[in-house]
Amino acid sequence: MDIRYPIGRYVVPAYSENEKDARLSDILFLPRMLEYAVLNLNDDQLHVPYREGGWTINEIVHHVADSHMNAYIRFKLGLTEDNPVIKPYNQEAWSKTADVTGVPINLSITLLHSLHLRWYELLKSFEDSHWQRTVFHPEQKREMSLWELLAIYSWHGKHHVAHITGLREQMGW
Repeated sequence: MDIRYPIGRYVVPAYSENEKDARLSDILFLPRMLEYAVLNLNDDQLHVPYREGGWTINEIVHHVADSHMNAYIRFKLGLTEDNPVIKPYNQEAWSKTADVTGVPINLSITLLHSLHLRWYELLKSFEDSHWQRTVFHPEQKREMSLWELLAIYSWHGKHHVAHITGLREQMGW
């Protein structure tokens, strides 16, 4: 197993009602999964990287909040504009900013609870045709459907939760 991808690389499944419901559940429940993954960890443990050269648990939690805030905006743009260009960002640089290094993770977890509830409510209101709407990703130089974005972010949350739970298992926490 590649520790960088503890649940495997993301795969975009074919659209179906069952797949949609599963991905929407991932969005709804991710904040609880993340909160449970970090439960009772102390400050020293939060600053251990999940692998050599990887992010710390602290950085992972704040990264998920940063990433999913961007995702929510990408969905809103994709729903309300025709093939908008989305804004990439430097995830590594963002992981070193003062709000990551100096703010407790519980603030990002609280943010994720609110954000994911709004995001879930937005997504569950989609008509089938909305999933085929697109955004343009300038770094990847391609259009991405909102269905593909849902699959990516559904995977993304579980991927990072698995980084944390895998480290906990490895360290016996």
